[in-house]
Amino acid sequence: MTQRLDFYKASPDAMKALIALDVAVGKLGLEPALLDLVKLRASQINGCAFCIELHASDLRKKGDSERRIQTVSVWNDTPFFTPRERAGLAWTEAVTRVADTHVPDADYEGLLAYFTEAECVNLTLAIGLINSWNRLSVGFRKTLTA
Repeated sequence: MTQRLDFYKASPDAMKALIALDVAVGKLGLEPALLDLVKLRASQINGCAFCIELHASDLRKKGDSERRIQTVSVWNDTPFFTPRERAGLAWTEAVTRVADTHVPDADYEGLLAYFTEAECVNLTLAIGLINSWNRLSVGFRKTLTA
């Protein structure tokens, strides 16, 4: 696979804004591990190899277990995730697949059981942001290095 273009070079101001938003989202009070799980799951759904590798690596660096990292794609069939993480991962899937799911009420109700209203907004912003990064990376074929 050949990278189509370097979006950082092509539009540095846009990338600076996206990076600033990424930094801001990281300061909104959601647990770093939860944010990394969400980023990994959305990236799996979107087929973003670059982001999958990046966020799995981030989870490892923060001490998350290989068992959890390897089973994020099947989180619903494992006992390795907390109820809050499970609600966040369900919300991630529903919001990432919005065209297909229309974000079901059951996922929203599950989210409200473990997140405040502000956290619901912050988590949804984080999901939207990783989906933006995925679309840039997949669309322009950001490549992995060996």
